[in-house]
Amino acid sequence: MLKSKKWALLAGVMIVSMILAACQPQQVEVPVTVVVKETQQVEVVQTVQVELATQTPVPSYTTPHPILGVLENRQGIAFCTNRAEVINSVYPFVEDQSVLFMDTFIPTSHWAYTKPSTQYPFDPEKGKALFDSTGWTLAEGATYRTNEAGEEMGLKFTTTNAQFRQTWAAVFEANMRDCGLQILRFHTPASWWFGSTSGLRRRDFELGAFAWVGESDPSGRTLYACDQIPTPENGWNGQNYMGWCNEAASNGIIAANNTLNRDERIRNYAIVQEEFAKDLPSLPMFNRLESEAASTNLVNWKPDSTEYITRNAYEWELADGGDTLVIGFSQEPATMFSLVESAAVQRIAMYLVQEPFYTQVSYDYQAHLLKQLPTIENGGATNDTVEVKEGDIVYSTGGEPVELAAGVELTDADGNTVAYSGGAVQMKQLTVTYEPMDGLTWSDGEPLKQADWELGYSVDCDRETGAVSYTTCDALAKDGGVTFNSDTSFTLKYVPGYQYPLYFANIPFGPYPSHRALADGRMLKDVPHKDWATLPEIAETPLGWGPYMITEWVKGQSMTFEANPSYFRGEPKIKTIVIQFVADSQTAVAQLLQGQLDMLERATLGAGEEVETVLNAQKEGKPVQVHLIASPTWEHIDINLFIK
Repeated sequence: MLKSKKWALLAGVMIVSMILAACQPQQVEVPVTVVVKETQQVEVVQTVQVELATQTPVPSYTTPHPILGVLENRQGIAFCTNRAEVINSVYPFVEDQSVLFMDTFIPTSHWAYTKPSTQYPFDPEKGKALFDSTGWTLAEGATYRTNEAGEEMGLKFTTTNAQFRQTWAAVFEANMRDCGLQILRFHTPASWWFGSTSGLRRRDFELGAFAWVGESDPSGRTLYACDQIPTPENGWNGQNYMGWCNEAASNGIIAANNTLNRDERIRNYAIVQEEFAKDLPSLPMFNRLESEAASTNLVNWKPDSTEYITRNAYEWELADGGDTLVIGFSQEPATMFSLVESAAVQRIAMYLVQEPFYTQVSYDYQAHLLKQLPTIENGGATNDTVEVKEGDIVYSTGGEPVELAAGVELTDADGNTVAYSGGAVQMKQLTVTYEPMDGLTWSDGEPLKQADWELGYSVDCDRETGAVSYTTCDALAKDGGVTFNSDTSFTLKYVPGYQYPLYFANIPFGPYPSHRALADGRMLKDVPHKDWATLPEIAETPLGWGPYMITEWVKGQSMTFEANPSYFRGEPKIKTIVIQFVADSQTAVAQLLQGQLDMLERATLGAGEEVETVLNAQKEGKPVQVHLIASPTWEHIDINLFIK
């Protein structure tokens, strides 16, 4: 029940906004003004994408939020939040909730993580004292705090209507009520909350909850730099929905993303994390949970938060000496053509056939089938200073190769962002040499050779093939961008200005068997690239250099993989791996406990009641093992620091 005109107005604005978002046709908008107060309006306006200027534009949201614009109030919210209780509401079977805690925007096991000196353990008394210090006091017998004007301390909390968020948001609401802060929850459709002209994009919230996905590269510029605050003036461009502008943090996040030196990146990310924790523009809540389960008969099984489970399938073995392993999938790959299919189930299956050249274990990169990750430090890459002039192709600050002309924004060799005005400019040019391991052999016995890599480049960087992205291909220099040095070495040279921090693990193409004859009599290398996606030899039975080869795919039922007799490490101990497609997670768990399945990958097992079932079975001594994984996906609450 709403207790004041303030809440009635807030509810009215939200309802009208949702109606407008739902009624407007795609990409078409009608300017509407909703009067909230005589001096305040909320407008729905058309989104315009524009290039950001180097100088931060004056934001429309210039008035600090009367509650959230005060640091002590934000800190009070943090101290009053019982994360263990929040996590327990959605993952009651996790005994140690602290493994899912986050205190910055970078997971604690990440290479770029530095623990900030400012911490917010659950301490409601400290939170209450902070609220008291800002004039929001709790009268005797009252539930919620008020200020000197008698206004009740309350905030609108917006998130999706997913049951998962309704569950933990209810606990957060109760935590705040215990400290005297009223939370009015708005659970909206995801289409409104994440819409291109509503919700987050228009900063239409006070407290807003959603999830980000942590990656091996922390990135973060669009989230935390001062010039990434969405406003009407910049076409609502950027993802800094909080309106957070801390000069040290902004400079740090930009610097961290403008250097190729790992140590410099760590130092700059440490600055950002320290300022983030101090200013608290966003409240990290918890990592989501992921889990995988297997029979205790499986040995050398190594689940990881940021890498696919089959990355080390060549090491697996069965303790009882068996030769067949059955994995349960609740989803089926659409194709084995990795260029056009990026689903996790496809990658898990494909790793059996085409083992990766590098891995991403524990938020970091490792050479796997490369002799080394080529870095500037070890001589595998160079970052030379070159001179460019008008008409040359350079990589702009907008993130694309363009012809250098007056007004083009670029980053010069000293790291300065400048607008080109003519003459010669010095820029950095990155060159990287990759060296795959010797002895890699296709499963038909043919060794990988230079012609296979050349075919991979011509196919994967051809837009007719239908790849998910061509960003890296487009960044290659037009002349001498790719040089094939031998069967086990090739060099990539990028256009001046392309400075990708993960350059050492950035191979935009893979090898294909140039010698392969198709069932219709043609050679694979002679087939037009636009037709590759429909070739059975590519989509269903690709050759590989990994520990297994696909021998059968019964659509809707199973995929069968047999040990590759030509595998360069030697034939694996498990001779047959079967991926069995199951109807749902409950069925999969039942079959695991009955011994019909030997492993469940994370998308199949999930993180709900099924995990609890398997954990209980493990505690009862049944032959199953469960790995609980702190997912890269993490829940947080963004705090809008300003009102319009």
